[in-house]
Amino acid sequence: FEPLASVRRKLTIGRPMRYHVTNIPKIEFRAAMVAIIAGLSLLVIKFAAYWITESSAVFSDALESIVNVLSSMIALWALAVAHKPADAEHPYGHGKAEFMSAGLEGGMILLASIVILARTAEVLYTGALSTDRIDEGLLLIGLAMVVNGFVGAMLLRTGRRQHSATLEADGHHLLSDAVTSIAVLIGLGIVRVTGYRIADPICAVLIAIYIGWIATRLIKRSFAGLMDEQDQEDKKRLTDVLDTHTGANGVAPRICSYHKLRHRHNGRYHWVDFHIMVPTHLSISEGHRIASEIEYEIECLLGEGNATAHVEPCPAESCEVCGSMSASPVTA
Repeated sequence: FEPLASVRRKLTIGRPMRYHVTNIPKIEFRAAMVAIIAGLSLLVIKFAAYWITESSAVFSDALESIVNVLSSMIALWALAVAHKPADAEHPYGHGKAEFMSAGLEGGMILLASIVILARTAEVLYTGALSTDRIDEGLLLIGLAMVVNGFVGAMLLRTGRRQHSATLEADGHHLLSDAVTSIAVLIGLGIVRVTGYRIADPICAVLIAIYIGWIATRLIKRSFAGLMDEQDQEDKKRLTDVLDTHTGANGVAPRICSYHKLRHRHNGRYHWVDFHIMVPTHLSISEGHRIASEIEYEIECLLGEGNATAHVEPCPAESCEVCGSMSASPVTA
């Protein structure tokens, strides 16, 4: 975990801004590099399959691979920026670079879906599909599907473990690419078995609609992060902690109540602030001690970032906590 004091030590006033891959934890750097290498390899495989089959569905899959490679490169840059320590100009760190990367990736996927639809409309008139070497195309796309599924699952798992929006977005993208490869296999399989070439452009349209849906989800999540939308899972975890310290039956350090709870996160960094009510008879140092202990507990719960509690005197004359704490010494 990284409590407030540690975060403050990272403030580097007057230090020039540098974005370098050495800022990235090794596990995230390896995952990002695997995504780039796999993306380049699959790009070659899929365009080879398109050159063999001239299939609209394969073209849509190959076009998405271009987006995969570009997205993975942008993801590597975003990770380098996001892991840059906080400085005087960016006291909350650079974590939002990950949300920007996810939004940009969503935009590129959406553009790819539009290009696929345009290409499919053209093919419906020309009927450009070679049926002579469909078996080879099926083999190549099947190989690409397996690699995409494996790498995508790895990125998604790493992103969730590291709380990286960038790696999660890249993982979702590669898994969606694996799904589109399945659709391509189905489309080409129908053409091979039945001879109905119309199945190919229909499959391409379905792929375009699917990846367009994935793109809108990525863009929505990106904007939610950039606009500091409240994470309901984080909210529940925070209220659970504060509730355990609230009231006469709460665990030490006890507080009378709390309000104005706000929280947001930039990638893996969490920022929380809230107000707590304590008995009026407590000294400033006692109120500060209670606030510091609860802040520390929240920081340990969330991982990296900080929590800030504002202490207020309890105005309730009949407060059970005030009565119990005035009748007995304050305990840690």
